[in-house]
Amino acid sequence: MKTAVVTFPGSNCDRDMQVALREVSGREPLHLWHGDAELPDGLDFIALPGGFSYGDYLRSGAMAANSPIMRSVVAAANRGVPVLGVCNGFQVLTEAGLLPGALMRNAGQTFVCRTVPLKVENSQSLFTSAYDAGEEILIPVAHHDGNYFADTATLDRLEGDGRVAFRYCDSVNGSQRDIAGVLNAAGNVLGMMPHPERAIEKAQGGSDGRRLFESVIGSLVGA
Repeated sequence: MKTAVVTFPGSNCDRDMQVALREVSGREPLHLWHGDAELPDGLDFIALPGGFSYGDYLRSGAMAANSPIMRSVVAAANRGVPVLGVCNGFQVLTEAGLLPGALMRNAGQTFVCRTVPLKVENSQSLFTSAYDAGEEILIPVAHHDGNYFADTATLDRLEGDGRVAFRYCDSVNGSQRDIAGVLNAAGNVLGMMPHPERAIEKAQGGSDGRRLFESVIGSLVGA
């Protein structure tokens, strides 16, 4: 299988993501640059990492969402290729229209960096099948603009369709309904604020994030 990590100017978690994918899949992920116009043939999984793409100018993720590579990422996602966006990658996914809503400044206007408990809301998705519904897991966060926002109708639809993948057990952003991870309608795109790639082995303080990668990679290998 072929996985890839997209790097934008200002990305700083792309290496962490590459390590996580290599450790779980056993194969080196491809390294894609924001200025690339086309994706490699036969790509099975795409990850958008955290960081501060384009210095967070305009809005976090707004410029990255309009980079050449994202046109191909959007097309791939619409064909069913799994796409994971973490932290700034989540912001890019919302700005690119692959996920609803937006990520706003934290309620306390401060950068939050610590390990937090998450509740697994949906264990039936491509990304969460290795978890149990209602399970509490520990994943690090590191963000300043992590307050998920959407109108009431959109939030109700996400809840009703089971598209809330993860929820904070205690609010770290003052976020709307404490949503930490959102799926698209087809279930092949996940955006989440916490960093699963920073929790893939005990040396990092915990390995709860590893199961997210095991879920999606196991599904792809078994397909």
